[in-house]
Amino acid sequence: MNWIGLDHVQLAIPVDSEDLCRNFYGAILGWTEVPKPESLAGRGGVWFCTDSFQIHFGIEQDFQPAKKAHPAFLLKDLDLLADKLAINNVAVQWDDKLEGYKRFFVNDTFGNRLEFMQKTGA
Repeated sequence: MNWIGLDHVQLAIPVDSEDLCRNFYGAILGWTEVPKPESLAGRGGVWFCTDSFQIHFGIEQDFQPAKKAHPAFLLKDLDLLADKLAINNVAVQWDDKLEGYKRFFVNDTFGNRLEFMQKTGA
């Protein structure tokens, strides 16, 4: 097999919560919303991208947040993001248990767990 890379990650969000998703991921994290293909647009949800990845948020009727399973995002300046999250009243939970990384966890607007990491060179 010839793996090329990861195309996207999908997380679930509750019904009719696209605007809340846009606020957290678009306004606070600064990710760019991308249009869903017309063939999928009727399902609801919202998609975002950065220079490095795509993340799709799909509607789940019986939504339950992902409290343990989570995507991890690698950044060059973790403190800058931590400051931006704090300004927007998003609780940051720092963790120093992974050697070679500075990292923290947050819960998005819906309770989904997210990890943000920066390599420390150690």
